[in-house]
Amino acid sequence: MGKGDLKSRRGKINRGTFGASRPKKEANRKTKSEKMGLVKK
Repeated sequence: MGKGDLKSRRGKINRGTFGASRPKKEANRKTKSEKMGLVKK
């Protein structure tokens, strides 16, 4: 386990990727249609 382990949190941080061990914050995520401005508020 460490920086080279792709399934650990530290490995995800090192690679700059996200996954089950390091999910993105739900509040910061937007759907594709929201980004394009197709969703009415």
